[in-house]
Amino acid sequence: MRTPIIAGNWKMYKDINEALELTNSIKRDAYNVDNVGIVICPPATDLSDVGEMLMESNIDLGAQNCYWENEGAFTGEVSVPMIKSTGCKYVIIGHSERRKYFGETDETVNKKIKAAIDGGLIPIMCVGETLGQREAGKTIEVVKGQVTEGLKGFDENFLKDLVIAYEPVWAIGTGKTATPDQAQEVHAMIRTLLEKLFSKTFAEEKRVLYGGSVKPDNINVLMEEKDIDGGLIGGASLKSDSFTDIIKTTSELYRVKQEKN
Repeated sequence: MRTPIIAGNWKMYKDINEALELTNSIKRDAYNVDNVGIVICPPATDLSDVGEMLMESNIDLGAQNCYWENEGAFTGEVSVPMIKSTGCKYVIIGHSERRKYFGETDETVNKKIKAAIDGGLIPIMCVGETLGQREAGKTIEVVKGQVTEGLKGFDENFLKDLVIAYEPVWAIGTGKTATPDQAQEVHAMIRTLLEKLFSKTFAEEKRVLYGGSVKPDNINVLMEEKDIDGGLIGGASLKSDSFTDIIKTTSELYRVKQEKN
């Protein structure tokens, strides 16, 4: 069975003091969860301090973005080696907000995935359609293109640790959530596509997270779908109680699944 992951994307929230306070609360509230991968992704300015606090804990550190060159005259960018030096294990790549506001494309996503894996980080590659694309019936076409182009030129061994997150853009920060059926349809399509691009084993082992206004009161119905392997959490990750509620619900549901199998 695929071990679920609950990852918190803090976006542009929390200065260092606030980040340390939240990290400490999450550590305290989720210390005994041992069957779910837990990741928190603070702003870049918080990574080193949060990384120190997470040492020898059950929580992994992730960054929200990276650049594809290791060094150079790229003012304002942060390289994979720099991120790795803070204690990061994961990096989010291709989030819809990066695509919308900062010119991220499938081509730059591809470059960043290569740089991340070459540098020893695990990419969480985000894909998802806008409301206009969904209403035009283009969801499958758009997501299929993002996955195909984002992973172009790589073999399955290179991508063995890759995590994919399906985030319908229309459900991010809006309070709207894709229904379990809507989310499952896209997750299943992604898994079928991965089998076509790589192999059945690769597709079956790959973890595909759902993101888009995930909260403690809807994580259970989402996690009951067979192709949803956890969540990339936005707003609900900014408070320890809501984030750890999501983690603990996922942990319990996964434990029940294990017992049934």
